[in-house]
Amino acid sequence: MSPRRSRPRGSAPNSSNAEPEPRAGGGLGWGGEQTESYRGEDWKVRPVAGDSGKFYRCPGCDQEIPPGVGHLVAWPVDEMGAVGGVDDRRHWHRACWKARERRGRTVQRGRNAPRY
Repeated sequence: MSPRRSRPRGSAPNSSNAEPEPRAGGGLGWGGEQTESYRGEDWKVRPVAGDSGKFYRCPGCDQEIPPGVGHLVAWPVDEMGAVGGVDDRRHWHRACWKARERRGRTVQRGRNAPRY
């Protein structure tokens, strides 16, 4: 007995050349960059695969984003366009970015938590 197939033979998941539709709820797919507002200013937001081998700290929940976990990178759009410096980029969990307006401004860490 062979396992069932999830789709008929011969059909590819993204066989068309069209851009993928944005997800319901305004979420970002893995396609490209978008501009969104946060704290009264515009931010460029781009999804990343998380394959850099680095740990990042999410400013939304103050938890680490381990290597290999897909997440979002956001940076403020300044007067000169969408070119933000490396110091301006913030790495967010997707859920934390969606909940950014509902979260408080100050995050309190434990006494021995790292500050990176």
